[in-house]
Amino acid sequence: MKKFQALLQLFGAIVLFAIALATLLNILFISTRPETISVVNAAIGLGVLCICSLAMGRIQWRKGRARLLASNKPDATGSGM
Repeated sequence: MKKFQALLQLFGAIVLFAIALATLLNILFISTRPETISVVNAAIGLGVLCICSLAMGRIQWRKGRARLLASNKPDATGSGM
């Protein structure tokens, strides 16, 4: 079960990284428009969204990797299985 949760966290991190990449691409497309206050507001909002997506993705990636490595270690109960 821990391995399944770890794989879900890693998959979620990959999805968050893809969202951040798509957001960066969207910022590039928006920056080609004429400069108005709404374009600036959209760029700032998308920048915040991109940073948050990257931060959440990094957290999920590190937790998922740690959980996956912990699930591969033999347990310390001494049962020998």
